[in-house]
Amino acid sequence: MSQRNLLIVGSNSADTDFSTDTDWQELLSDYCINNVATLDEAEVVIENQHVDCVLVLDSAAGEEPVDVLEIIHAIKSSLPVVFRCADMTAFTAARLIYAGAAYCFDARDSVNRLRETLESTITQKQMQDRNGQAAPHSAEPWRALLIGDSRAMESVAETVRLVGPRRCTVLISGETGTGKEMAARAIHMASPRSRHPMVAINCSALPENLLEAELFGHTKGAFTGAANLRIGRFEQAHQSTIFLDEIGDMPLELQAKLLRVLQDREVQRLGSSENIKIDVRVIAATNVDLQERVKQGRFRADLFYRLNVVPLRMPTLSKRTTDIPMLVNHFVRKVCLVEDIPVKRLSPEALCRVCASPWPGNVRQLENSVEMAVAVSGDRDVLYPKDFGLTDSGPRSTSTGTIAQFPAALSGPIHFDTAVSQFQLAILDAALRQSNGNKTVAAERLGIKRTTLIMKMRSLENSGYLQKAG
Repeated sequence: MSQRNLLIVGSNSADTDFSTDTDWQELLSDYCINNVATLDEAEVVIENQHVDCVLVLDSAAGEEPVDVLEIIHAIKSSLPVVFRCADMTAFTAARLIYAGAAYCFDARDSVNRLRETLESTITQKQMQDRNGQAAPHSAEPWRALLIGDSRAMESVAETVRLVGPRRCTVLISGETGTGKEMAARAIHMASPRSRHPMVAINCSALPENLLEAELFGHTKGAFTGAANLRIGRFEQAHQSTIFLDEIGDMPLELQAKLLRVLQDREVQRLGSSENIKIDVRVIAATNVDLQERVKQGRFRADLFYRLNVVPLRMPTLSKRTTDIPMLVNHFVRKVCLVEDIPVKRLSPEALCRVCASPWPGNVRQLENSVEMAVAVSGDRDVLYPKDFGLTDSGPRSTSTGTIAQFPAALSGPIHFDTAVSQFQLAILDAALRQSNGNKTVAAERLGIKRTTLIMKMRSLENSGYLQKAG
């Protein structure tokens, strides 16, 4: 067996003394171990030595787990990262898996199970290295956050690709649930600032007085309850990115202070007269029409123009229906992994109904529906329409026509990947027939690039589906 190199970052509160734990001794004896306490030390190891996998333990470098993952992938995007934290919650695990973590464990999981996971993860990594296979999106790790290859998502990706390396302010707009924070994280990951964690704050979640202190910090005794000095979010984001979510709900008085920060690139803590210089990239997001709020006098025009340097509109799910199979596949795998159960499959009818159903809550609603389906399906390994709470009504009609019905020959449970391929084949076939074989016209009808259509056709041909259909 070839040498397996494991980098351990942090110290686990439940297993602080590896030397006295038999299970840990057995696990560690299987690997060439580099054990570091900080992310700076981890960077040195990753850049100067061969590492097959990173194991992140509790309180690694004092950072949030998602931030640790972003920093490691900024150093080397192809490295699989496994987390084992005593207080790992389902929400944290879901965020980590969504952001690209390989696996997540908590204190209840045995060291033996962790060993099995590390072995399979490292074996796969070494096979990729031997075959010269790069990890998906290895050249652009941020692309893994933007799931989908529709024309709408390719347009978003192109904007991220162009503005990511710059310092310019970006204003992300879009309906609730379209993935504005994921787009912000993608921009941050695509920038030179990605080695520092992105700082995020929801401007609608706190009252005005607390929001001001949260953003700019305060001195001891600045107001009742200010018992200690507090560093604000802008200072925390020095040399990094700050994400201001729901910026449209920020009070007018606070908008004026934010404008000065953006203009002068310096902050003043509450209770202090000292100006502190900051180097921060600002990304803001809103689900309301800020121009309309400017007309209503509810949002400052000068702040709007300062934020709207690069506008980025996140598409609704109805504008990217061809991405739904990929999204469903991703969410099913993520939920099953978090729940520690075998990955479930969709029946052909369920996949067809999910793809054809309206999703007014966009990607977030779709994800919640998948989570519900996995939960109510119990021990079944196949998901049916009723698990998603879908009615027996037929597919909805859209401006581009009716979604293709799933081939009748595929009745009964089949493997999820097979169902996805067959559904894609049905859509491609319908679009090509309606365009008399013109690939450019067919791609326009589907809302994807011509090259994407050709690549999908080649993929289906290589897997044998086009021959079967013929």
